[in-house]
Amino acid sequence: MDKAKPKTVVVIVGMPGAGKSLASSVAEDRGVPVFVSGDIIRAEAKRRNLLPTRKNLGRLMLKIREEEGMGAVAKRLDPLIDKSDREVFVYEGARNIEELEELNKKYRVFTIAIHASPKSRFRRLLKRRRSDRPRNWTDFRERDERELKVGVGKLIAIADRVVENEDTKNDLKRRTRRLLTTILN
Repeated sequence: MDKAKPKTVVVIVGMPGAGKSLASSVAEDRGVPVFVSGDIIRAEAKRRNLLPTRKNLGRLMLKIREEEGMGAVAKRLDPLIDKSDREVFVYEGARNIEELEELNKKYRVFTIAIHASPKSRFRRLLKRRRSDRPRNWTDFRERDERELKVGVGKLIAIADRVVENEDTKNDLKRRTRRLLTTILN
């Protein structure tokens, strides 16, 4: 790796339903490799021959961090980034400051927080129809509390830029495209 110009990792953070995946898709459309924290956990589950159930993945995420430290998921990006000849990457779904610190050891890191109100996020999560969607407002609030306990709130608070996502999908894509253009140039 050229020490004069380290690779850049754009870290996209946000609460569940904020629009992280949609924002990441904008980078992907521009040919930027995207790594998703959940995919890294799912790959480890496969390696350990665990069924990718919500319960197994949740336990594994905690176990990996317990065994290898809070920055463990970000550490697993190193070989993926290092073997690529690309200069810019997106890491979607960082959960804590330790992950940023881990990435900062080797790469230039730029954080983007995607922000949406709780009501907007709740509506989006219900529409998703995924198995982990909240059944009601209480489930939604409990999930938010878990995310905040892990450290997502601190990441959002220290983000380099915040992109609001209260409007249409196209509005979020447009805002993200504009921001990525600034970062990549």
